[in-house]
Amino acid sequence: MKFIILGCGSSMGVPRPDGYFGNCDPNNKKNYRTRCSALIQTSEENILIDTSPDLRHQLLRHKIKKINKVLYSHMHGDQTHGINDLRSFYINSRRQIDVYADKYTSKYLKNTFSYIFNGYKEYPATLKLNKLPKIIFSKNNSKKITIQSITVKHGKVKSNCFIIGKKLAYISDVSKIYDKDHKNFKNLKYLIIDCLWYNYHPSHFNLETSLSLIKKFKPKNAILTNLSPVIDYKDLKKILPKNVIPAYDGLTIKL
Repeated sequence: MKFIILGCGSSMGVPRPDGYFGNCDPNNKKNYRTRCSALIQTSEENILIDTSPDLRHQLLRHKIKKINKVLYSHMHGDQTHGINDLRSFYINSRRQIDVYADKYTSKYLKNTFSYIFNGYKEYPATLKLNKLPKIIFSKNNSKKITIQSITVKHGKVKSNCFIIGKKLAYISDVSKIYDKDHKNFKNLKYLIIDCLWYNYHPSHFNLETSLSLIKKFKPKNAILTNLSPVIDYKDLKKILPKNVIPAYDGLTIKL
């Protein structure tokens, strides 16, 4: 089983569409960041987390031939606006793909992309919208795998993070993890966590907050994602503890 970070960039990516690299060295390939999406790859299925606006490029890069399920973290455009790129997988299978979202994200998706769920003239409905449950089950070589969703705060909206097989947590967009949920994140093998930049931000963790929670949760390995142009890969890596690294597009973890 694999977990692939398809994209680890903040809402406009690195470089931004206007070519702005900020503090990032353009000569380092790990500073080229598409918007956040991730893939859980088991022996049985491919489960996508979020459909970033860069989804087409991400799927082509990793030669992904099928998508079986999609889990949405939240309603923002940098997590949802690549949704139409799922159409090709419907064409291949002639079956609607199951997508899972909370009530706020579901409402946004239905209002914004109604043609995808309802169909429109000669275009059939390609996706089926489902309520995001607290536990989703998958299989890897006949072994049952659990994917737990946990609600966190992301500025003025709710977001969802995911814990896969009680080994890896993926928390891409977060400004607060509620105290009651802290126990779920302790002593994991991998913790992938939001780290937008160095200064305070109302909707995201900064470096100080991310590192303090890593210290508290004590994962064996931690990876910082949702990185803005403020954060250069090499500069950040120099100042991190040994068990913490910055994410980069394509980073693959074997579980």
